[in-house]
Parts: sequence; C-alpha cells; structure tokens
Amino acid sequence: MTAPVIIVGGGPAGSSTAWHVARTGAGADVVVLDRARFPRDKPCAEYLSPEASRVLASMDALAACEAAGAAQLSGMVVRSPNGAQLRGDFAAAHGFSGFRDRGLALRRTVLDAILLDRARAAGARVVEGVRVTDVVRDAGGAVAGVRTLDDAGRARAWPASLVIGADGLRSVVARRLGLLRQHRLPRRIAMIAHYRGVHGVSAYGEMLVERDGYAGIADVGDGLTNVAGVAPAAQVRAAAATPEQFFDRWLAAHPHIAARVAKARRVDGVRATGPFAQHARRAWVSGAALVGDAADFFDPFTGEGIYAALRGGELLAPHVATALAARSRRERDAALALYDRERRRAFAGKWRVERLVGLAVSQPWLMNRAGTARARRKDMADLFVGVARDFVPPREILSVRFLLRLLATS
Repeated sequence: MTAPVIIVGGGPAGSSTAWHVARTGAGADVVVLDRARFPRDKPCAEYLSPEASRVLASMDALAACEAAGAAQLSGMVVRSPNGAQLRGDFAAAHGFSGFRDRGLALRRTVLDAILLDRARAAGARVVEGVRVTDVVRDAGGAVAGVRTLDDAGRARAWPASLVIGADGLRSVVARRLGLLRQHRLPRRIAMIAHYRGVHGVSAYGEMLVERDGYAGIADVGDGLTNVAGVAPAAQVRAAAATPEQFFDRWLAAHPHIAARVAKARRVDGVRATGPFAQHARRAWVSGAALVGDAADFFDPFTGEGIYAALRGGELLAPHVATALAARSRRERDAALALYDRERRRAFAGKWRVERLVGLAVSQPWLMNRAGTARARRKDMADLFVGVARDFVPPREILSVRFLLRLLATS
C-alpha cells in the first residue's frame, strides 16, 4: 500500500493543500494531522482579501463563509502617527479588479472548521489531537514520514510518500528540516482579542499606526470586532507582563485607539503571536515541502496571511501530483523545486512591499510623509490598498514612477 501524503497543520494552508491535492486525481491518500481539536481559535487578523474569495469559491467554501456571517469589507483605512488618513476602496478607478469588489472577515474558529470540512469532503482524512514532534528520514536522507504524540502521550511513526509542513509560524516541520532563518525586518509581536461595542466600526478595515507599532480594527461578523496591537518584540519582553496586561496598557497608552475601545467589552482572552521576522530559505527538501506561514510569515499590516495560505495550497497541489508520479527521487525533487520557484514568483512582489511597509511603520517620520501624500491622492491610496489586498500587481507601487509621485506629493 502506498504511503499517504501527510499534511501537518489543519489551518487554511493545510486545508487548501489537502483539498487541492485530493482533487488533482493523483489517487493519493491525504492525511491531515493537527495538534488541536476543532473548532479552535488562532491569533490572526481574520481578514480575507478579494482574491482569497476566489480560492474559497473554487473550494466551494465561499457561500458557507458568507452564510456563517462573515463581515463584508469595502476597503481599508490607514491612519499615520500624525493623524493623516487615507481611505482606499476595493472598487476603484485604477483599472485593476479583483475576483470581486469586497473582502471578508470571519472568525478563525468558523473559517478553519469550514475549510477542514471541505478537505474532508474531497477525501482527506483529518486526525486531531496529534502533535508532530519530528520528521522521519530514509537511508538516503529524504523525508519519509513524521513522528507524533497524541493527547494521551502515545508515540507513533507515520510513513509518508510526501510530508507537507503547513503548521504555521512556529512550524515544527520547518525547524526539523533546518530551513528557517531570521531576516532583518524589525521584530514585532501581535496581540489580538475580540470585542463587542467598539466605537466607529465600519465596512473598512483599519490600520492605526503609532510611534511604537500599530493597531488593526475590523468587523468580523456576529457583532464582534477583531482588535490587534502590534508592538516591538523588545518592548513586549521588557514589560514582563501577561498578554492581557500588556495589551490593555498598550491600548490605553494611545489615546486615539483607547477612545475606540473605552466602552467596549472584551469577550475572550488575548492571544499573542510572533516575532514575525523569519522565513524559510527555501520551501522544500527531498520528500517534503512547506506552505503558508510555515514558509513565510507575512506582517499583519499587509493582510496577506490567509490569502497566501490558500493560494499556496493551490500552487503546491499540482507539483505534489507530479512528485507522486515521479519514477525517481531526482524527478520528485525537481517537482518540488519547481513549486518553490513558482511560489517565489507569485509572492516576491508582496515580500518587497512587506519590507517597505515594515520599514515605514518602524520610522514614524517616513510613515507620516507617505501617509500625508496618499491622503491627498485618492488614486495612490486605492493602488496601495489594491496591492495590500492582492489584486493590484505590486509593481504598480514599487515602480520609480509611483515613488516619484509619492515624494512629489508629500
């Protein structure tokens, strides 16, 4: 019997990969392993770009997300430390359009359960309450399976024809493969909670930039608002406080944000994630590949994470099918290497934008200058929002022409 494709992680990246692999017709058994039992929550901005809706629709999951009460978002508002505010719309006159002219926001407890159900419907087997501790290698050094511990502490080795690491920012698979490395972006930690009664919530996702980080505010349906605070990792560590204590103090220290939540009620605990400044030097080794946050973690400011996870699974699946049909290790490795090249082509522009945004957010004077310029030029704001939300090519704001316009306007 042929060993299954084992996907480590049942979030959007894992579910998308499982669904797309199961639908390739390769005939592979697909097994998804996750340490959690669903539904479970995750620290996340919970934003789905207009292009994420395209992948959801292809998986027959979009209607279920909307039926579950996903909030409909029309665009994005960014406020600079000096108070300059830009408003960008998804339905804009720049000539680019996404799958549709709105984004969504939905609790991860709901979204992940919907996606995992789609993976099951496609034929994947989902095993919950199983923690992957290591990878198994064959005599030639190729990955040939994983080792796990279940809730009862029972150990097991799972043979696999391929292992897919879709296990997020703290990916065990990526660490065991030795693929993670730090990059030079400022290291930040995000803290996220849900509130009822946040003042001024609208159909626009908001990013409120302060001198020591930024906050995100977005309606996620069912009367709930996702409130996120992103601060330098060194500041969080120096505070020596619980996530709840630090988050409350950080919000209170910024009057513009504090006023928004002054009469609101937090309905769950504060969840933290980060630091963000890491990525995989490549997304494959012989017998294994990485997808989603396990390969590259996107700063929440760009709103890229869930889309990159869904799109990553879509990109990876045909190469998994080719790898499974390979007649030699060399052919299998070539298929995975081709996936890595396609992934880089698909996301390279957004990686550059993320670095620029990370630089601007860490330098208040630069954020003020850029924010003032974009606030004066609606067309520039719409382009920026379109890039951040995945349907305008990044080259449109990375071009010399755009940067010169930005400087001239400011």
